[in-house]
Amino acid sequence: MDHSHEDHDARWPRARLVFAGFVILAAIALAFEHRLHLIPYLPWLLLLACPLMHLFHHGGHGHRHERAEDKP
Repeated sequence: MDHSHEDHDARWPRARLVFAGFVILAAIALAFEHRLHLIPYLPWLLLLACPLMHLFHHGGHGHRHERAEDKP
């Protein structure tokens, strides 16, 4: 079996998108079903979102640490 990395890489963004959609739908369903239970925790959830966004969103800034010797 010869599997190339291109096939795996092409499917990976689609899998992430499907997983993100599932998580969003599950969160919306839980929020509507358990609305009264979630209201007291909303300030804590917002505070928790800040460090999580900081951790997970720094991968896309495009920080490429190139040295002068590496450039042609």
